[in-house]
Amino acid sequence: MTPDLGPTPDTFDLDVGTLIVGGGAAGMVAALAAQEAGQDVLVIEADAVPSGSTALSAGLIPAAGTRQQAAAGITDDAATFAADIQRKAHGENDPALVEALASGSAGVIDWLTDRHGLPFSVVTDFDYPGHSARRMHGLPSRAGADLIDALRSRAEDLGILIVCERRATRLHHDGRRITGVTVTRPDGGTETIGCAKLILACNGFGGNRRMVADHMPDIDGALWFGHDGNRGEAVTWGEALGARTRHLGAYQGHGNVAHPHGILITWAVITEGGVQVNRDGRRFWNEAQGYSEAARAVLAQPGGEAFSIFDSRIAGVARQFRDFQEAEAQGAVKTADTLDALAEALGLPAAVLREEIGSIPTEGADRFGRRWSGQRLAAPYCGVRVTGALFHTQGGLETDGTGRVRHEDGTPFPNLFAAGGAACGVSGSGDAGYLSGNGLLAAVVLGRAAGLAPAD
Repeated sequence: MTPDLGPTPDTFDLDVGTLIVGGGAAGMVAALAAQEAGQDVLVIEADAVPSGSTALSAGLIPAAGTRQQAAAGITDDAATFAADIQRKAHGENDPALVEALASGSAGVIDWLTDRHGLPFSVVTDFDYPGHSARRMHGLPSRAGADLIDALRSRAEDLGILIVCERRATRLHHDGRRITGVTVTRPDGGTETIGCAKLILACNGFGGNRRMVADHMPDIDGALWFGHDGNRGEAVTWGEALGARTRHLGAYQGHGNVAHPHGILITWAVITEGGVQVNRDGRRFWNEAQGYSEAARAVLAQPGGEAFSIFDSRIAGVARQFRDFQEAEAQGAVKTADTLDALAEALGLPAAVLREEIGSIPTEGADRFGRRWSGQRLAAPYCGVRVTGALFHTQGGLETDGTGRVRHEDGTPFPNLFAAGGAACGVSGSGDAGYLSGNGLLAAVVLGRAAGLAPAD
């Protein structure tokens, strides 16, 4: 993508105080915060209805030290959360950014709950890999589409102007100061919007296949499971302006997408005691590492596919997620009273599948290093054919804890901010550093901070 920058025109068609490009979770949270700070706010969104990558997720936000956790008897704090983030990413993250996101997480959940009426609750019936406490917060449906709909409805109720079907195509600037953007309408016409402050919340670049091939070739051939609007404008604009970028090879993959149905299967089917096998019925890796790493592990198997094997108890836990319910409704999830019958339904060698499931130890580590503690799979058994996918990129513009973008020389831009996928997150430099919920964590915490911050 060629960045399109231009000088400040003599006049803009419209002038606003805070202009937000992108109507996903980052953009909507930024808009709510900016209005609360007394700013004149406009959100522009390329789609007909705001959705973004948020709508394709489970809508779960990790936060430490919330009232919801306390009510559920969960002890947690920001320091523990920050340590978990850094441990998963092998210390590759900017410590100051990690501290800002971890320490700001509880405040965002409490603010969205108390001030804006979003009914968050904690997932309390299973653990996510890498989190030392149960801290994933979501709406009752555990669906990202409902999260973005709730944020949009709240913004509309408060009178925040959201203009859809307007894609930002040119960024205007005077040196390091951003003065506005040109947007393109569906009919090909353009409009110019001036601003005192610009927040880029237009997500990452997973939908730009050339950028994916350049920065993360090991996942280039994976199913793209993100939002097609992720074209990388924020990165290309930032680079052309002399902004720092960081960890452009970082991404969130997922190795548990029902195939060919294209439906996300919650990783709870694995963390609660399920395993993955390939076409030969053999396990092939330590599934406890995480679902982001699972994408490459699954894609490396024959046919680029695998089979997640679990049981009806685990299916009951997974059924709280709307995606899993949809997968069952479409017949992606097979259920059988015996492993032989399940193998037949999935087209797997029964004897090998029985051997693999039977070899799982009751206690201690298996041959892949995954540790087990008492729970074994039991009839009725369940299974689903899955493949690996790219969900969203985790690298982007380097920001401070308020979302303010940094120049290559380390100094901040006076009025340019980034949040969500447009900004570098806290997932290290590849796929293995992704801790569950990192994407929405950066979206809502940086979004709120960017919205509240004044332009210099």
